[in-house]
Amino acid sequence: MHMPLRPSDAPPPRRRLLTVAAACAGLLAAAVAWTSPPAGAATAPGGPGSASSWNEPLGTQGYATAIGPDSKVWYLLANGALQNVYYPQTDNPDTYGLQFYVSDGSTFTDDEIGSTTHQVALADPRSPTFTQTNTATSGAYTITKTYVADPARSVILVHTTFTNNSATPLALYADYLPQLDNQGNGNSGGTDAASGDLTASNGPVASALAASVPFTTASTGYVGTASSGSTQLTGGHELSTPYSAVPSPGHIEQTAGIPVAASGSTTFTMALAFGATTAAAVSDASASLAAGFAATEGAFQSGWHDWWAGLDSPPASVASSPDLLTQYEISLMELKADEDKTYTGAFVASPSTPWGASVGADGGGQHGYHLVWTRDEYQMASALLAVGDKQDASDALTYILDYEMSANGQVKQNTWLNGNPMWGGNQQDEQADPIILAYQLGRTGAADFAKVKLLAAFIAAHGPTTGQERWEENGGYSPATIAAEIAGLVCAAQLATANGDTADATSWLATAKDWASKVDSWTYTTNGSYGNGSYFLRITPDGQPDSGATIGLANGGGNHDDRTVVDQSFLDLVRLGVLAPKSTEVTNTLAVDDAQIAVQTPEGAIDHRYGFDGYGETGSGADYTGAGTGQPWPVLTGERGEYEVAAGDLTGAQSALGTMAGAAADHQISEQVWGGSTGANGFTFGKPDNSATPLMWAMAQYVRLAVDISAGQDVDTPTAVCQTFDACAAPPTEAPAAPTGLAATAVRTTGVTLSWTGDARAAGYQVYRATGSGTAALVATTADTTYADSGLDAATGYTYYVTASNNVGTSPASASIHVTTKTPGPPPQAPTGLKATATSTTAALTWQAATDTSGGTVAGYRVYRATGSGTTALAGTTTGTTYTDTGLTPTTAYTYTVTAYDTDGNESDASAAVTATTTANNVEVIDLTVPAATDPSGKTVYLAGTLSALGGGAADWAPDGIAFTRVDATHWTATVKAAGPTTIQYKYTLGGAWANNEETAGCAYVGNRTLVIDGGTQHDTVANWEGYGGC
Repeated sequence: MHMPLRPSDAPPPRRRLLTVAAACAGLLAAAVAWTSPPAGAATAPGGPGSASSWNEPLGTQGYATAIGPDSKVWYLLANGALQNVYYPQTDNPDTYGLQFYVSDGSTFTDDEIGSTTHQVALADPRSPTFTQTNTATSGAYTITKTYVADPARSVILVHTTFTNNSATPLALYADYLPQLDNQGNGNSGGTDAASGDLTASNGPVASALAASVPFTTASTGYVGTASSGSTQLTGGHELSTPYSAVPSPGHIEQTAGIPVAASGSTTFTMALAFGATTAAAVSDASASLAAGFAATEGAFQSGWHDWWAGLDSPPASVASSPDLLTQYEISLMELKADEDKTYTGAFVASPSTPWGASVGADGGGQHGYHLVWTRDEYQMASALLAVGDKQDASDALTYILDYEMSANGQVKQNTWLNGNPMWGGNQQDEQADPIILAYQLGRTGAADFAKVKLLAAFIAAHGPTTGQERWEENGGYSPATIAAEIAGLVCAAQLATANGDTADATSWLATAKDWASKVDSWTYTTNGSYGNGSYFLRITPDGQPDSGATIGLANGGGNHDDRTVVDQSFLDLVRLGVLAPKSTEVTNTLAVDDAQIAVQTPEGAIDHRYGFDGYGETGSGADYTGAGTGQPWPVLTGERGEYEVAAGDLTGAQSALGTMAGAAADHQISEQVWGGSTGANGFTFGKPDNSATPLMWAMAQYVRLAVDISAGQDVDTPTAVCQTFDACAAPPTEAPAAPTGLAATAVRTTGVTLSWTGDARAAGYQVYRATGSGTAALVATTADTTYADSGLDAATGYTYYVTASNNVGTSPASASIHVTTKTPGPPPQAPTGLKATATSTTAALTWQAATDTSGGTVAGYRVYRATGSGTTALAGTTTGTTYTDTGLTPTTAYTYTVTAYDTDGNESDASAAVTATTTANNVEVIDLTVPAATDPSGKTVYLAGTLSALGGGAADWAPDGIAFTRVDATHWTATVKAAGPTTIQYKYTLGGAWANNEETAGCAYVGNRTLVIDGGTQHDTVANWEGYGGC
């Protein structure tokens, strides 16, 4: 190894300190071979490198920035690593990621993302100071990293402790993938001669990777080639050929050796700095490291604490639950973090790129969800306003009025931060949102009203129809859009009155009332096929909801009678004050929605956007690339919760809040969650998929619902609107009644399960317990009408009672009950006959039923899982004698044991262990784009090839070997399964005939394709068919 930083006899360019948690400083020297760099190290071959893409959002762990205008870096954490960094604005991603590699130099090399288990936690509950703890699946090492952004500079500091748990010295490498200025293949970089930092640049953006210790070696190469650091490490277990730079721009990778002790712990700080030039980035990295991590962390946290000091206290709906409270804190901080610092008040929809692995980054300029949608911005601003952050909410409105409006008053569909439009649709709900926000903020000034007047005039001139409703796909009469238009016009009338414009006020109010009187006739069918036949539709193209007009759905959703397509968006009629919550139209439609689009996940009910939605992964979990299956959206559960608040069911609203929190992973609420009852592509039923994560609209919805529950009303309902239509949902005016029917539904040796009947007006319940004749004390607060009390003494008497509470007050106590815990008995016998059968991602377990020698009843079984020499953990519980463990890693050995437990809480010894090794993932999904001539032919697309290699007995090169399934006119899909790892040669035919073989755009012969079946998705395109399209 060599050190291409500076001549070995030169002094270090900056003071970098190393803290070693080892017996003596000499241990470090023994672990690191220090050598001088060779003269004139070579530049890297292999440019421009492999094709670049963006990240998959699954595994997102946090999003943060510093408070204040001087630090213009935002960063996303995921899968145990630093992922996307945005600089100098929130619409400009600059990195694919920064992670560590670990090697023993001869037998293995681990990448931190794929070879460790990941945990994340807040080091400080009132700042987004995230700490990642990554533990090797082999148990050989642990890496702990705490992140902050320097409030004074555009620098991210990563305070890192590497602990070698093995008896073998290990080498540590930092591996950085710059994709500067939103482009993957235009980056240049190398080792800075003066500082030793790894620098990179692309146009107006540059970066520098530095550390508080000198790098032992450093290299810049091209991704996917022999010159890349990760290729060298995984292939030869060392950085054998470092390169000083890349000779031309491309898709680059930068790798640096970090000196670590031979055993024990080593602590150091990494700095990733950004600037307009590499010199500026190097200078800022040096300054931040010189300031020290502790001081920078203190300044980072102090800025966030000052922001929290100006907010309302967390609402009671979350204050008593640690998980709900943490979800509230992280959601709120990430909302604030999402604000840009060049364009104050601008909030992007998400700092992520949905299904990013299928989104190429070579061409640059991909937008993902890091654009501004006025709709999303309004939702975020209303949440900030709800918690007392009026300044940021007001800044959001100012930004919308300054950048999101065109000169004629039309609001742009979405834009980059500078206001340049991305898409050109007209969405009338986005016209209304800034008017409603201006009313809620009390922004009655003449300058603001001049812009509100343009917005309202546009609504009145172009409504009630919309070019697109809020799902950005269909035009016509949408109940949700009309609700926003009506509310916007009523609020505009209020602002007009405040400005002395009585003519416009009268006109807008009259229009709003007219549309409110007609919304049913435009969007509410009375002859539908669901429920009792009467319900709101998602949208009608002609304003005739009984006509059965055909609507075409985007994303491969097909064509449908508009009466068969329902969604939950109509609830905006309630939230915005146009309809009373218990209107017949509302309750009828809720029953239909619950039956047609709700999914009962393990976290609770979560709705699809609408019936037949195709915006989501394919059925196998492959990335959405134009058509798929829409998955459930947690934000819709929050909207349903707000409806429950308006309807007076605070218990139902609290349940919705819990479902939203439960659907998050690491407190990151995604756009969609996996809606299948079985795992696919690493997904878990009811948990985030590869859609946008975090979705800021969903994070805002969680915060606002939490405030609504404690307020007893929807705080974002415009008073002027609900008063106009006599639809205001008054908050509870009295405390709930005392709970009734308190009973012990299960009594164990050390625990008791209670249940009771609650009151719909209750926001929560308080459980009190006394021992013997002692005084009762509060033991729990819950939103549910059940509670499992644990940690009790055996054979002991306890007295319980429960109270209910809401924003008005607390009920009298329920009747008390007395419960005596059971006397301990012998546990059940250990289960026997444990067997396991593995697939690539699952292990199916079976065993013989256990018996309880005490004469009791076996209540269930606990399944424990260990990987390699790792720690044993609970995989799941079941009441039967079978269990399927899902979401496993292919070609990995898992060891299982099972215990039995009885109704008294006694747990048996573990069964004999069994080991299951998952197979290779030998299923490949093919996503095929076909020419326009395919559909008119009426023929099916087939794959022909060396199919005997699949192991299923298929013939080689039969022209109708594997049939594809049509997605839409230009997309077909198929799943190819193999008995084991294999590679096939193949090509496509139309109608299973060689006479209709695939051809190039110029009607030329297409050679055989190659498919490696390794569990991924293959994206192919057929340009022409022989015999069609002039070929």
